[in-house]
Amino acid sequence: MIISKLNLVNFRNHSKTNLEFNPHMNIIIGDNASGKTNILESIVVLALTKSYKNISDVDLITFSKSKLKIKGNIRDKKISKNLEVEITKKGKIVKLNNKRVNCLAEYVSNLKIVTFTPNDLELIKGSPNIRRNLLNIELSQLSSLYLTTYNQYNKLLKTRNEYLKLLFTNGIADKNYFDILTDKLIEKAIIIYKLRYQYLKKINTDIDKIFENITGQSGVSILYKPNILFDKYDDDVIKKKMSEIYKINYQRELHLGMTIFGPHRDDFQFIYHGNDMKLYSSQGQQKSAVLAYKLATIPVFDEKSGTKPVLLLDDIFGELDLKKRNKLLNYINSDIQSIITTTDLKNISKKALATATIFSISNSGIERRNN
Repeated sequence: MIISKLNLVNFRNHSKTNLEFNPHMNIIIGDNASGKTNILESIVVLALTKSYKNISDVDLITFSKSKLKIKGNIRDKKISKNLEVEITKKGKIVKLNNKRVNCLAEYVSNLKIVTFTPNDLELIKGSPNIRRNLLNIELSQLSSLYLTTYNQYNKLLKTRNEYLKLLFTNGIADKNYFDILTDKLIEKAIIIYKLRYQYLKKINTDIDKIFENITGQSGVSILYKPNILFDKYDDDVIKKKMSEIYKINYQRELHLGMTIFGPHRDDFQFIYHGNDMKLYSSQGQQKSAVLAYKLATIPVFDEKSGTKPVLLLDDIFGELDLKKRNKLLNYINSDIQSIITTTDLKNISKKALATATIFSISNSGIERRNN
């Protein structure tokens, strides 16, 4: 899979930017705050309809403008598609091949991306919510079933929480309806648990091998940590266990007014030789583990969807020593498209530069450079 053309109108500091990428390595060089990261962010918005940053959609619109538009042409094998996202202060319009799309699950899987930014260290150091969001982004691109089920689960979760508050304040509320809500929530939770478990199991197939190739060390794995422990990820086992948990904790949830068990409380850990890397690893080891995780998603995408994702690398070469940079470049080979931002081409080997398309960005605009 590749993105061949990108057109931006009023996206952050890009009033009008048009780019044509090559199918392999693309490098955007520029000073800090020049807008190179914004280009990667626009590709994320084009793929997922929202930024990876925790901001409102309208904050992406150029100051004093009323709307933004992102257009992209993508090619997957011999199939070409046109994607478009338009954001105004009134809402968002998403189009596929010039036709408006109302169902997000029909759109999100068209452009598959994997991103790596300096802030990704928060995947280890940060809250469980950060790791859950990553799982949701990755699985939503791979499975329309996951995205649809996840959205349905959240709607049921909100209704169940509202009904818990109602039952607490009004004892005559219909408990039978609450039980029906709980059964439906469990039905959706089973699908989410199984898909997350299977996905992280696939990641574990390659993550340690990649970590060893990058660092010369081994012993890294991912541990899935739902807040309900299951003997195995089987429909009947999950259903029975969740039903028991909700029954035992009914009074507790009633007083709290919220559902405290389920996939919305999931987490996973980066493990190194049996220990939580958040507590027992250096920052260098943590960076390498996150990078290995991101690279381990590529074969999973390839296996599940039959296509490799576009790899977006935001100014990370400065975060890695020379040896790790060269190891990373070995993974960015001819059969995957990469779009890389950097402040200095010295961070990238001459061999990689020889076949890359290079864009230079400054306050005066962006231009394609000769190698």
